Amino acid sequence: MTAIKHALQRDIFTPNDERLLSIVNVCKAGKKKRNCFLCATVTTERPVQVNVVKVKKSDKGDFYKRQTAWTLRDLAVVDAKDAVKENPEFDLHFDKVYKWVASSAVEKNTFISCIWKLNQRYLRKKIDFINVSSQLLEESVPSGENQSVAGGDEEVVDEYQELNAREEQDIEIMMEGCEYAISNAEAFAEKLSRELQVLDGANIQSIMASEKQVNILMKLLDEALKEVDQIEIKLSSYEEMLQSVKEQMDQISESNHLIHLSNTNNVKLLSEIEFLVNHMDLAKGHIKALQEGDLTSSRGIEACTNAADALLQCMNVALRPGHDMLHAVKQQQQRFSDLREQFARRLASHLNSVFVQQGHDQSSTLAQHSVELTLPNHHPFHRDLLRYAKLMEWLKNTDYGKYEGLTKNYMDYLSRLYEREIKDFFEVAKIKMTGTTKEGKKFATLPRKESAVKQETESLHGSSGKLTGSTSSLNKLSVQSSGNRRSQSSSLLDMGNMSASDLDVADRTKFDKIFEQVLSELEPLCLAEQDFISKFFKLQQHQSTSGTTTNETEEMDGGNLSRSYISGVPQTVSSEKDMIRQMMTKIFRCIEPELNNLIALGDKIDSFNSLYMLVKMSHHVWTAQNVDPASFLSTTLGNVLVTVKRNFDKCISNQIKQMDEVKISKKSKVGILPFVAEFEEFAALAESIFKNAERRGDLDKAYTKLIRAVFISVEKVANESQKTPRDVVMMENFHHIFATLSRLKISCLEAEKKEAKLKYTEHLQSYVVYSLGQPLEKLNHFFEGVEARVAQGIREEEVSYQLAFNKQELRKVIKEYPGKEVKKGLDNLYKKVDKHLCEEENLLQVVWHSMQDEFIRQYKHFEGLIARCYPGSGITMEFTIQDILDYCSSIAQSH
Repeated sequence: MTAIKHALQRDIFTPNDERLLSIVNVCKAGKKKRNCFLCATVTTERPVQVNVVKVKKSDKGDFYKRQTAWTLRDLAVVDAKDAVKENPEFDLHFDKVYKWVASSAVEKNTFISCIWKLNQRYLRKKIDFINVSSQLLEESVPSGENQSVAGGDEEVVDEYQELNAREEQDIEIMMEGCEYAISNAEAFAEKLSRELQVLDGANIQSIMASEKQVNILMKLLDEALKEVDQIEIKLSSYEEMLQSVKEQMDQISESNHLIHLSNTNNVKLLSEIEFLVNHMDLAKGHIKALQEGDLTSSRGIEACTNAADALLQCMNVALRPGHDMLHAVKQQQQRFSDLREQFARRLASHLNSVFVQQGHDQSSTLAQHSVELTLPNHHPFHRDLLRYAKLMEWLKNTDYGKYEGLTKNYMDYLSRLYEREIKDFFEVAKIKMTGTTKEGKKFATLPRKESAVKQETESLHGSSGKLTGSTSSLNKLSVQSSGNRRSQSSSLLDMGNMSASDLDVADRTKFDKIFEQVLSELEPLCLAEQDFISKFFKLQQHQSTSGTTTNETEEMDGGNLSRSYISGVPQTVSSEKDMIRQMMTKIFRCIEPELNNLIALGDKIDSFNSLYMLVKMSHHVWTAQNVDPASFLSTTLGNVLVTVKRNFDKCISNQIKQMDEVKISKKSKVGILPFVAEFEEFAALAESIFKNAERRGDLDKAYTKLIRAVFISVEKVANESQKTPRDVVMMENFHHIFATLSRLKISCLEAEKKEAKLKYTEHLQSYVVYSLGQPLEKLNHFFEGVEARVAQGIREEEVSYQLAFNKQELRKVIKEYPGKEVKKGLDNLYKKVDKHLCEEENLLQVVWHSMQDEFIRQYKHFEGLIARCYPGSGITMEFTIQDILDYCSSIAQSH
């Protein structure tokens, strides 16, 4: 680095009258590494100019050239990136930000330190050094002292103070009077010494002359002291005369103080009395409203609310010390307590009556909703009750026991009401799903015991993927009501002998709409009730209260809220948000079981329904969590979503299990396997259901499991097949899988699509080679012998001299394969292939074309051997390639 520094100084900076103080080897950050040097320089002429110069090596030679220069005055920020760790990166902010990476952190630190010192010496401008170690930033050196920059590279400049004009003039006069001082310094110094002695003598004489003036001053001071003594004597006499007056004034002042104190006490007493009267006096109208106010009308409720607020203000007034000892104050406080107790009892009794009446009123409306898939609207009831919201807040602040009792009663009444409404609502949903009549709904809604459900589920599955045994009573009922409707299966592979056209798509669409309507009805119902609870019971939905004390407890036991008290005062609720969730759980305790029953019913009707439910439930959970992740609705739907996900996983597992158990007929050809066709149907339906769904990841995982199981099962069936060759089973089914994946464009199965295409191609080729075999068997054996001789070292043109492979033998073999025999063999081969292949996949022409190509390849191989081993013999096959093409075309057309 030192050699480079001297070279740069010599070649670049010395010609420009500049001095190089510091250098750092850098490259631009994030780009192709092309090294250059950043140099800190100063001009040798004054005024000094400090520059940062970028120097790079020329592309044409080994010399360096000056590329860019910035003045230090334009530098705004130096960013070292990290003040603690060693980091070679740093930024310089000129007109824009230049990012650099130094060859080492040491070079970077040295360069930054030099920049800082140059700024301190020459500019002293505000340059921000950020992320720079404090050790690098030395304190600026005070003026008047010598400074050095960059380790002594800068020349030392001594500070000096110039003479002012007067000093210059005096020196010139003195030098003019002593012109010889320059030539005779000793004479000049002796003259200056004599003049100094004369000045000292003059000063001494002046001091001695001033002694007389001092004596006169002392006499004047003595006279002044005498005058002061006389004044003090007079002041003492005046003080004795005023002593009696002072005593009289003290007596008058004490009397005035007592009068003022009495007036002050009277004013304070009046203020205290006015405070008590103003703050502890309840108007007669408020008292009457609390005792007899109408709690049914809006005007009466408003009057009671105002009276209750006034009473609360009177009871909560901050009494001053000593007020609580006054008999009148105690009397008034007792009166307020009695009014509070009386009104709290009246209010609680009235609200309990309203809760009970609500249950009766809502029950009368259930009949009209029994045939419609809608839930009753509670908005009028909520609207009427919200008129009492301020009174509930008053009750919460004054008598928490009665407030808690109302909360329990509300939960009890409303939980029974909602349970009836929700159960009837789900009854209607189940009836619409199963298509039963109202009289027959008991078959769909009666709860099943676990063993019965398991037995019915098992009865729907057969080992071969077909429906075996007795179906569930639900499916029997569905068949009876629809007449010609098929029994519905409980999993995808239960449709073993069913095609896609047999599926009742209308039933699935109807189930999807019904399930969506159920969720759409429940969601606003829960949100409206939660919003009402928050407003009516004055509970915060989105903000928890402050932390609890050690004496505080809150729990939910059977729907009852319990709270500890200290001296009769309830402690702060740990979380009002939790209290809302607990109340919602108590009121809507039947929603989750009913949803689970509905999901179980849908899964029994058709296992495809789990796909619809997973998508719909995921969307509603996502919506609820965006509103409030910890709400009752979000938690409940989340729990139900877990059940739906388990049913979906169980459906996939059952399909995979039944693939393993599938059996094929030993007497008929295999064709497209049932589970391959069913996977196509499953994938097509799933893609339509999961389009733009939130739970796409679950479907992708299921796809991966299913396609792996399909691949394994296809190979297993192909290995077990006796009637159909293994290659045909593999070829046809993997071709079908590849076509399905290509059509549906499932991104997560791209690798499996390529694998299916590869397997299809491999087994097509294998089948062609196996089926074609050796159509010219004797000729093939003949040329195998020829190739064996060539392999042993015999030259190709000498093979015809071998006794077993001479021209006569070759002609004899060729005569055994006239065109007629070849066509007959190909016709038999076509019939054989036609028997192996199935009609659904339509691969006959593809296979036949591949066989034609393979036959032509063998023909060309034989002709090549004849041309090389029997040159000039004129021996040819008795049929041509054109004959082969004509034979294949004729055979294909005839069939």
